[in-house]
Amino acid sequence: MADVSVVVVTWNALPWVERALESVRGNETIVVDHGSTDGTLELVRERFPEVRLIQQENKGLGGGSNAGMRVAEGDWFLLLNSDAWATDGALDRLVALGEARPDAAVLGPRLRYPDGRLQRSVRGFPTLWRLATEYLFLRKLAPRSRLFNAFYGNGFDHERPLEAEFLMGAVLLVRREAADTVGLFDEDFFMFSEETDWCYRFRQAGWKVLFTPDAEFVHVGGATTRKSWSPMFREQVRGHLRFLAKHHGRAEAERARRLLLVSLRLRGLAFPGDRGRTYADAASWLAGSSVEELLAR
Repeated sequence: MADVSVVVVTWNALPWVERALESVRGNETIVVDHGSTDGTLELVRERFPEVRLIQQENKGLGGGSNAGMRVAEGDWFLLLNSDAWATDGALDRLVALGEARPDAAVLGPRLRYPDGRLQRSVRGFPTLWRLATEYLFLRKLAPRSRLFNAFYGNGFDHERPLEAEFLMGAVLLVRREAADTVGLFDEDFFMFSEETDWCYRFRQAGWKVLFTPDAEFVHVGGATTRKSWSPMFREQVRGHLRFLAKHHGRAEAERARRLLLVSLRLRGLAFPGDRGRTYADAASWLAGSSVEELLAR
């Protein structure tokens, strides 16, 4: 079995990080911490003395993952969210599939919530149409339609292997050789869309991105981002714009800014309470700046 280096980025990652690290024990593991103050550092030092701990300023998920991968020694990188963990034998099965598919740069397992529900992780690259189906809720009008659901993998049932456009980044197994050919995460993506961009670059270079249901991990989801959701939601929107600007040009990103502005204004009116305020605030943020200004911040 090939060597695997596990990279976990943390920021106030209690209580889930202990389970995450325990599930991959026995593999080289690097924790990159971005300023935790909740006891995460103390837990890692006390319960997992074998883990290599790197402390640095918050450079986002991509920047933190890069710091871990740069010092890792394995043939594979397992990028594991601090609120995700492997079920029995899942990592070995994931690596075995990768070893059997030398054309695969990225492999993702089936994800489940802690209560056993499926967590959909297969995604389609953002386009203007796909953003419209998501942010204007058009996909809700025809939930079984491939046309209206491409952003979420066309309603893929996650019961069979699939070559995907990209996979949600909660748990990704990445071939070192492939990362060496295209580079690591683009750290201009502070949070959200860094895996979208990376998978796009892998595919452009001729590598495959594969989903398999034969390995399962559990992912809580949002354990960190929920703590400051309003600014994180803006980062999600900024990630869409940055992806489109990088791969399809600033004019396409500007069209997306206008589309998202309209959709978020409508959402701000439609939803009550904090959720509506988050949408309204994001709309105001989009309205007050050009794409160049939004991406420069």
